[in-house]
Amino acid sequence: MHVCLLCTEIFRWGKYGGFGRTARAVGRALASRGVRVSAVVPLPRGSRTPVREEFDGITVLGYPPAATWASQDLYRQVDADLYHSIEPFTGTWLAQRAMPDRAHVVTFQDPRLFRDWWIEFRHPTRARRQTATTWLYYENPMVRAAVRRCHGCSVAATSLSAKAMAKYGLDREPAFLPTPVAIPETVDKAARPTACFVGRFDRVKRPQVFFDLAARCPDVDFVALGGAQDARFERELMDRAPLPPNLTLAGFINQFESDELNRHLARNWILVNTSAKEGLPNAFVEAAAHGCAILSAFDPDGFASRFGHLVTDGDYAAGLAVLLRDDLWRERGAAGRDHVRRHFAVDLVMDRYLDFYAAALARAGRGSVRAGAM
Repeated sequence: MHVCLLCTEIFRWGKYGGFGRTARAVGRALASRGVRVSAVVPLPRGSRTPVREEFDGITVLGYPPAATWASQDLYRQVDADLYHSIEPFTGTWLAQRAMPDRAHVVTFQDPRLFRDWWIEFRHPTRARRQTATTWLYYENPMVRAAVRRCHGCSVAATSLSAKAMAKYGLDREPAFLPTPVAIPETVDKAARPTACFVGRFDRVKRPQVFFDLAARCPDVDFVALGGAQDARFERELMDRAPLPPNLTLAGFINQFESDELNRHLARNWILVNTSAKEGLPNAFVEAAAHGCAILSAFDPDGFASRFGHLVTDGDYAAGLAVLLRDDLWRERGAAGRDHVRRHFAVDLVMDRYLDFYAAALARAGRGSVRAGAM
């Protein structure tokens, strides 16, 4: 079987978002199961020359962002049995147009309604005009029509199902298709209370709330893992107040090329999420896999309320105190680790993927393609 992944990034070439992390993790896991994997993704802004690279067992074709329409030629060139969109976007429709006789499936990672886009518009990564352009890339009649024509729809978190069904007018509940996560056999926690932030330093992620939390809690060590995409916002973030001595900025870590992120998560007690909006962040699942409790104002699939503390009043310091009291973080972190082991472990998840693909291939009339075969 030959699978082509469609995404707006693949955690490379300077684009390091959650969608790209999912695409690369899925591609690598599929390749390890003997599936032939390709990916077609747009390159970063300003790129003018197509790129072809091989990594993690994936053949990746990158096209200049201005050549979106011409990406149809790449979908034909790949000539896959199945095209899988990691979050539906204009490329989903173009792939169907280019290869109408193949199987097409989507996974909803973060289905955004108007209020979600309004939050992103109020907290733009770089500029509001860019947010508007991104909105058009994901939200147009072609994308909605493409989703309804797909041979299979899935969600990365069960809590997204009703939202996706309402947004795209689906008459069937999407399958649960989580992102695979490697689970370490053991973790070794720091001696002192330690909390981390994992993500981009974007406005919508509100890293300044994490910085303020560090200043309010001098008896806890804080580690921020990530970097800013907008140099102006980064300057504003660093200039707003002196960084407290208990806060360490570890910078961006490419988890596909280094084990440093795993080492940090293995030491941390608590993951703090301060974002203004979320789907189910990969960081939640990765942190839970390492026994970290989750402190967040968002509760996708109960990750905060069951495996940490749900912040309902904006007071992260009070929530942190709850988790530290009597080592509640350890109990909640252990429960999260067990949950991830039972639902997100790589082998278990890839069995789900292959079953999902087999059903989609059958619906597309290509059932003779054996799941797992080259």
